[in-house]
Amino acid sequence: MEAVLGLLVISAGVSHGLETSCDAREDGSQCYGALGGTVYLQLTDATRYDELSFWKGSTGAKTEILKTKKDKLVIRDTLIRDRVHFFINNGTLRINNTRRNDSGEYLLETFNSVGVALGTRGLQLFIEAPVSSPQLSSECLSHGEMRVSCYSEGDGPQYSWTLDGQTLRDTKASSDNETNTITLKKGLSGNLTCTIRNYISSDSISKIISPCPEPGVSVFVYFQIAEVFIPLTICLGSYYFYKKETYHHEEG
Repeated sequence: MEAVLGLLVISAGVSHGLETSCDAREDGSQCYGALGGTVYLQLTDATRYDELSFWKGSTGAKTEILKTKKDKLVIRDTLIRDRVHFFINNGTLRINNTRRNDSGEYLLETFNSVGVALGTRGLQLFIEAPVSSPQLSSECLSHGEMRVSCYSEGDGPQYSWTLDGQTLRDTKASSDNETNTITLKKGLSGNLTCTIRNYISSDSISKIISPCPEPGVSVFVYFQIAEVFIPLTICLGSYYFYKKETYHHEEG
C-alpha cells in the first residue's frame, strides 16, 4: 500500500518547541513531529463516527491510547495521559512534549452507533529532532580548488548548495549537491549558501568566498629564494671568518 505523506509546520519558536500538524485521515499516512514539541494529528472528520478507538501498534501487542463513544472521551494509556488531548468536535489528537518513543505505528478503529466495525486505518508517526543553525568551514586545496563543509545537528539532514543564487552543478562542484561537503572548482567566487533541511525544519548560512591562491607558484618562488639565500649566507659567513682570522694574524 502506498504511504501518504502529510506534514505542515505551523509554528516555530514557541516556548515548548515546534508545532507540526498532519492530516492522517487516509490509511497509511506518514506524519512527523518535532522532538520536544507538539504534534496535531487529524484522525477523522467531525462527528463522522459514533465510536472510535485509537491504538499504538498495528499488530501483535497493542496499547489503547483513547476511546470515544457518543461524545464521551476516555484516555486509556496512563503513561501518555498527561500529554494528549483529543478534540471531539474536529477529530484531532494533540500530543504535547513529544518523545522518541512516541514514534511508531498507530491504528484507528471506527464503529457505528450499535458497535459494528466500520473500518480501520493505520498511520506511521516519526518524532525527529529539528536541524540546528548550520556552520561553514572552508580550506584551499592544491590546484586552486576549495573544499567547503556545512555542519548541523538534527535527524536526517539534507543539504543543498547555491552560489550567487544559482544551484551548484557538477560543472562547478565536484561532489554530490546533497552532501554536507563540496569541492569548488578553481577560480570560483561569490556568495555561497548552504541550506539544510529535514521533515521538521530548515535553516541556511551564507559566506562570501574568494578564489584560492595558487600555492604551486609561491612554493616555487620560496625554493628559488632559498637556493640563492642559503649559499650566499654560507659564503658571507666564510668570508667574514676568513677576514677575521687574517686580521688577527697580521696583528700578531
